Amino acid sequence: MSPNPSAEADARELAEQLRPALRRLFRQLRRQQDDHDISPLHAPLLLTILENPGIGVGELAQLEGLRSPTMTGHINSMVAAGLVKRTEPTEGDRRRVGLMATPHGRALIDAKRKRRTDQLIRALAQLSTESRATLWAAIPALNDIELNDTDA
Repeated sequence: MSPNPSAEADARELAEQLRPALRRLFRQLRRQQDDHDISPLHAPLLLTILENPGIGVGELAQLEGLRSPTMTGHINSMVAAGLVKRTEPTEGDRRRVGLMATPHGRALIDAKRKRRTDQLIRALAQLSTESRATLWAAIPALNDIELNDTDA
């Protein structure tokens, strides 16, 4: 069953308006790059490891859309930088080693989150009460949006 043509047209217009606004906001948040302790690629990898403690290199590579040898190189440099550590092999598969964020890695991500949150707080505080209320009302719908790999 195909979607209602008017709903699809409305969704198309909304996407055309929403995408640039989200891209602009994301760029502004990302622009504050005073993270000389972590590369722009390692930060999202570290975040994924924090969200999935014990994840394997192969799983991480698949999740991030990278080849395993490429991911292994990134992990090796992250281990050398003290951002992540490898866990002991599991009982069932002696070859499988998991990844965990180190306290140093967690602290870097926490500091990055705080800086971005503070930046967003300052910007939101400048909006009118009505604009903030509109954003509050939009949060449930934004959280319902799911993009599949086939949608990209």
